[in-house]
Amino acid sequence: MATPQDTSPTSLGTLARLFFKLGVIGFGGPAAHIAMLEDEVVTRRGWFTREHFLDLIGATNLIPGPNSTEMTMHIGYERCGWAGLFTAGGCFILPAALMTGTLGWLYVAYGTLPEVEPFLRGIKPAVLAVILGALWKLGRSAVKNWQLVPVGVAVAVALALGVNEVVALLCGGVLGMLWLVGYQTTRDQKSFLPLAPFLPFPLSPFLPYALSQTQDIPLWKLFLFFLKVGAVLYGSGYVLIAFLEGDLVQTYGWLTEQQLLDAIAIGQFTPGPVLTTATFIGYMLAGLPGAVVATLGIFLPSFIFVAILNPIIPKLRKSKWTAAFLDAVNVSAVALMLVVTVRLGLSVLTSWPAWVIFGLAVLAVLRFKLNAAYLVLGGALLGWLFGVL
Repeated sequence: MATPQDTSPTSLGTLARLFFKLGVIGFGGPAAHIAMLEDEVVTRRGWFTREHFLDLIGATNLIPGPNSTEMTMHIGYERCGWAGLFTAGGCFILPAALMTGTLGWLYVAYGTLPEVEPFLRGIKPAVLAVILGALWKLGRSAVKNWQLVPVGVAVAVALALGVNEVVALLCGGVLGMLWLVGYQTTRDQKSFLPLAPFLPFPLSPFLPYALSQTQDIPLWKLFLFFLKVGAVLYGSGYVLIAFLEGDLVQTYGWLTEQQLLDAIAIGQFTPGPVLTTATFIGYMLAGLPGAVVATLGIFLPSFIFVAILNPIIPKLRKSKWTAAFLDAVNVSAVALMLVVTVRLGLSVLTSWPAWVIFGLAVLAVLRFKLNAAYLVLGGALLGWLFGVL
């Protein structure tokens, strides 16, 4: 049974403190961020029922932009309106933007990046445990009945075979809707309707817009480039890398391959949204003003998309067709998180220290319900200790 939603007023200060903290400790990418959000706003504070939280995840996965950052905006909007949307989103983005901007300054000044690998070796297994804990709770809420199981399995198989995330979620939502409503109809009418969920496996290539190549980069052109990326970017951080390599290196010649690799490394080992890679690149290309306009450009579309989408989501629950679509998309989103978690596990759990940290973190999550902030700090410390030993 869903827990009742806490509708008492939330101050902007409370939102700012919460999302700034999550921006500081938010290592591990979107799946980890959503896990931390679920722990804070569903389990600990009761601001959302798990079903509504899942509705937001499912809907957010279908629009462009960084999904976990857009989730923070949804939460802020529902708790404090427009002011909450900008407060939550801004405070989540700010720590990563400040860190990547500072690292951009160091990189331009000294040409090197700081050594953080020992800490990351401990943080990543701990974050993996946080994701597993959230996946367990969200999965139990998403799989409301056995009819949703084949939808989730089909989406997971499609994703494992390389289908684009948005295509898999859309197909899971539409075909799952037909399956769920068809099943309910046949049960009510005592007749048989041969509807079953299956997913085609198309790929969804992205066609970048072209800008004229120039070595002198005006701030407005830098802003428009990252605005375009933020407006059309679907999927994981790997899609962002493809955009940047194709345009900034190959088409415009603004960056070298090595500079792009260094920028990507910054985005990977700093907390918060990976799209703050744009802050680092903006600083490299045009100093502090470049960092500011690149950051504003890449995140501005997300604020607009969330403001448009959020009022629509509750209305979708009022129709049996759109409610079935949401249920199917929600279980598809959990399948996506599961596939991402497996991929992360294969890349992270490659040594016995990683397994030790992961095991301790799983125990802390499932048995002691420890907050993600302590897990990240503890993982970083253990990673450093194992590195020293």
